[in-house]
Amino acid sequence: MTNERTINIRRIIGFRKLDGLLITNIKNIRYLTGFTGSSGFLIITKNKNLFFTDFRYKEQAEAEVTGWEITIENGRRTKLITGLIRKLAIKRLGFEQSITYEFYDLLRAKLSAVLAPQKNIVENLRKIKDKEEIESIKKAIERAEGAFLAVKPGIRPGARERYIALKIEEQLKKRGCKCPAFDIITASGKNSSMPHARPSEKKIERGDFVIIDWGGEADGYYSDMTRTLLMNGKGLSDKIRIYETVNNARKKAVVSVKEGIKTQDIDAAARDAIRKAGYGEFFGHGTGHGVGLDVHEHPRVSWTGSERVRNGMVFTVEPGIYVPELGGVRIEDMILVKNGKAELLTGLSRDLEIIN
Repeated sequence: MTNERTINIRRIIGFRKLDGLLITNIKNIRYLTGFTGSSGFLIITKNKNLFFTDFRYKEQAEAEVTGWEITIENGRRTKLITGLIRKLAIKRLGFEQSITYEFYDLLRAKLSAVLAPQKNIVENLRKIKDKEEIESIKKAIERAEGAFLAVKPGIRPGARERYIALKIEEQLKKRGCKCPAFDIITASGKNSSMPHARPSEKKIERGDFVIIDWGGEADGYYSDMTRTLLMNGKGLSDKIRIYETVNNARKKAVVSVKEGIKTQDIDAAARDAIRKAGYGEFFGHGTGHGVGLDVHEHPRVSWTGSERVRNGMVFTVEPGIYVPELGGVRIEDMILVKNGKAELLTGLSRDLEIIN
């Protein structure tokens, strides 16, 4: 991993008058060290980078982690940490709020050092993606789009939702994804009015909306996208209008993205378009979210988001309309903020496709 990341952390430690920082979030550990295992913690001080994991990951850590002193844990983690804090003469230790209260209580009982909770120190750095991260995200998008296109010919009346989801997962793994970014959503007909419906044994029927929400993985980074298809059938006029409304809202949100704009203003661009079309009550979730080592990370693009957009941010734009008993539409793209405006990373068509 780039030394710049730990330099930035050390700069923040100094600014917050901490003697050291305990990092336990496994995604933050990966971001700072490149370690891909599932167990470990870090202690960063003004002049030391200390990495700890257990015996299972000894060889893996030695292969993946450079620029850190590697220690293999032996015994209770709390005892190891408290011993280190005393040895390093740390008087004020910052810690991530991801630790459990039980773990915090054990540390507090054994230490005279001040334990200072720190919110989103690493997560705030992760908002701005570097070149290496962007390339991994693009690869995750490419794998996901290829998987969808391979399965798309089978998305027809008579196909079962669960079958479509399983085929997309299969295609993702064939393209190199270690796992899907999340449980794939395939929702048709009335099920599509539930934004996070789970695939069922329901067969796709004529006249159904079919929402596919899926994502790929590459180098630990994820992609997230949604497309909605419409099966040919009776009474399509209202559904076509809903689709075009969502697509218009998506376009307005993407165009609104500018460096310095508040994320709530991007949300408002999509939300106002849907409200003006008469569907405001049917759009209840945020317009987007950051994507990286986590599928959902900062920044949040919602009506409560007050964060300023910066170059290097990667996030989704995903307005939707969900009408109970009728169905739903969501169109989700991923964008990179580059040169002060939105660059679309996802390339699949957003035009309405009516499947015969």
